[in-house]
Amino acid sequence: MIARILALAVMALLLAGCAAGPTESIAPSPAPLPTAEIDVPRQSSEIAPVEQLAAPVRIQIPSVAIDLQITPVGVQDDGLMQIPENIRVAGWYRFGPSPASETGSTVITAHVDDFEQGLGPFAYLKEMPADAEIVVTTDDGVDHRYALESVQNIEKKQLPLDQVFDRGGAPRIVLITCGGQFDENVLNYSDNVIAIANPL
Repeated sequence: MIARILALAVMALLLAGCAAGPTESIAPSPAPLPTAEIDVPRQSSEIAPVEQLAAPVRIQIPSVAIDLQITPVGVQDDGLMQIPENIRVAGWYRFGPSPASETGSTVITAHVDDFEQGLGPFAYLKEMPADAEIVVTTDDGVDHRYALESVQNIEKKQLPLDQVFDRGGAPRIVLITCGGQFDENVLNYSDNVIAIANPL
């Protein structure tokens, strides 16, 4: 089963940019670019969801002024992970653990930017200071507090999907957006920005 999960996860690594709708890199582009597909790694929806105790509905990171609503997301018909089009709304991967789960990674993602909406709040993940506090509120009113462990840019083809979507390890949250260089010819960011935080 583990081998099947890993195989499906690797097959799910996507190839396009991580912006919503017509895109631009963080450095403003002089002209609109064509629409880019979403690019965030995921596990297959064929894998049964873990038992959910409470869904995350809000994420706050005071040190970088992030305060976003969270909505549950799944997988599109074409096999890509759904991400809210609004850059000021984050998506929780509902086929994985929630903050109330005893094990595994709660995966939360949002677009880094959008041509019409501008720079998204998750663009500031890489500016979080060491040990930044992250608060995720679940729909039962509980605040789950985390301390930042690391933030790094990882080349997309090198992303350890089995670790990002871990279900059996220690509880933690994984925040994902795009980063690195933006290639306007292929509408693709080179990296994913991955922030990992552990419960306080």
